[in-house]
Amino acid sequence: MEYSYPFSTDWSTEEIIDVVQFFEGIEKAYEKGIKREVMMAKYRRFKEIVPSQSEEKTIFREFEEASGFVSYPVVKQAKEATDGTIIKVAPKQRR
Repeated sequence: MEYSYPFSTDWSTEEIIDVVQFFEGIEKAYEKGIKREVMMAKYRRFKEIVPSQSEEKTIFREFEEASGFVSYPVVKQAKEATDGTIIKVAPKQRR
């Protein structure tokens, strides 16, 4: 993939890495699937770094514009699923 991930200059190096890993989880959900508990762990860590709903929406939008991957359907599916479920989002939900 040839695009950059959204991040804040206020974040530490560790936080930037964790946010990038969250977005890599989003990509994986579109490409081959990701275990629900793995995706939720990445999302919980993302929310520790980005607790604000409005900032989350902004970062999701920036990621979508750069990559074409829509984060919301992945997060929604992960929240609604049970552990052990593979989160797989259909490409049609990709922009």
